[in-house]
This record gives sequence, C-alpha cells and structure tokens, in this order.
Amino acid sequence: MSVNPDLVGRAFPPTAPYLVGREKVREFARAVFATDPQHSDPEAARALGYADVVAPPTFAMVVQDLTLQQLLAEPDSGIALERTVHAEQRFHYTRPIVAGDELVARLRITNIRPFGKGAMVTSEAAIEDATGAHVVTATSVLLIGGEVA
Repeated sequence: MSVNPDLVGRAFPPTAPYLVGREKVREFARAVFATDPQHSDPEAARALGYADVVAPPTFAMVVQDLTLQQLLAEPDSGIALERTVHAEQRFHYTRPIVAGDELVARLRITNIRPFGKGAMVTSEAAIEDATGAHVVTATSVLLIGGEVA
C-alpha cells in the first residue's frame, strides 16, 4: 500500500502529558554534546532567568516522537517503519523547554508529496505547556519508500 493521500489535514489527539525531567535534559545534552552550563547546572540556568536547566533545542524531538508514534500506528496510513527515513527537521520556538515543563503535543499532517512509488510526508507537532501556551512547533519530513514489487 502506498502512503494514503487522505492523511493531509488529519489531526491527531493530544499526547499524554510529558514531564520534562532535569536528568533527562542532562542526558540529552550529553548525547548531543551541548556543553553550555545552562543544560546541566540549575544555578547557571537560573542566572539566565530560567526556573531550571534548559533543554537543547533538539530536545523537542523527544516529545514530537510521541506524535510520530501515533502516525505510524494509523492502520490506513500506508507508512511502514522499515521503509521510513527521517529526512528533515525544523523547530519554531516561542520559548525554551526547561526541566519541570509538562508538555502536550498535537500532530497534524500538512503535506504529502508523492515521488516515484514513495512519498514525502510533512507533519507539524504543536507542543504546549500545562497552561496551554505554545512552546515549540516541530516540523518533520519523513521520506517513505515505495513497496518493492
């Protein structure tokens, strides 16, 4: 089955709240070689005006992944993980993610561009805090290969 073109415009329900933990931020920062003290030292982060350690910008992928799991679980999507490559990623921030944030994400499929037997699927995950305020929108492009005949 090829990628279902009817996915365009589909919106998914919000994810369960994700509580951003200080140790998760520190672990992620180490993994991506983000060495600024604001990512590991609460006092350094507070000196910059934040309540706790600040997540590196790509940390939003941790929350966005919860939404992409929803997409991959859709029985009518035509998307098979074994034929999927993460091709592009963008973030549009209103404010940084900090430890202690409780985040919820909502995914919307914004575009499907067919090519050959495959397609490029663009999605936006709007991530909000517990008050409903926008934190970041994470945009992903997934490259879905066509089925082998």
